[in-house]
Amino acid sequence: MKERKALDSEEDINNLLALDNQLCFALYAVNRAITGRYRPLLAELDLTYPQYLVMLVMWEADRKGDSPRVSSIGERLRLDSGTLTPLLRRLEQRGLLTRQRSSEDERVVTVALTDEGRAMREKASDVPLRLLCDLGVGPEQAVQLREDLRDLLSRVEGDR
Repeated sequence: MKERKALDSEEDINNLLALDNQLCFALYAVNRAITGRYRPLLAELDLTYPQYLVMLVMWEADRKGDSPRVSSIGERLRLDSGTLTPLLRRLEQRGLLTRQRSSEDERVVTVALTDEGRAMREKASDVPLRLLCDLGVGPEQAVQLREDLRDLLSRVEGDR
């Protein structure tokens, strides 16, 4: 669907360039608003939203018995090492995880949860449902929204 329609009038151009008609702005505004709704929920855990995302990845890996590489956490969260490393350092300073360099290849760093990091999982378990309740979004709507956004992300990343 890479067709371009000719713009017939100045009004067409104005409508096309209106901020409220931009998909990117709608996504940006929703992202900021939802992240803001997470803030008080995560404050109870003393986590920022990016730290929460790291912990979600770590809890998944821990349930599988894995200690993921920093690079795989970055890929999963779509974060570069310059952004991820300070997040991991702060979580390590808080005693929630540890980082270990590989003895075979010093470029490889694995990350593991501590007992305190595992215990936080239980405390965080109600965050997703509290957020949905706060937003007034039911489970079915949440699933549909998530699937639509994943589909859009796949399309965007597929165009690279």
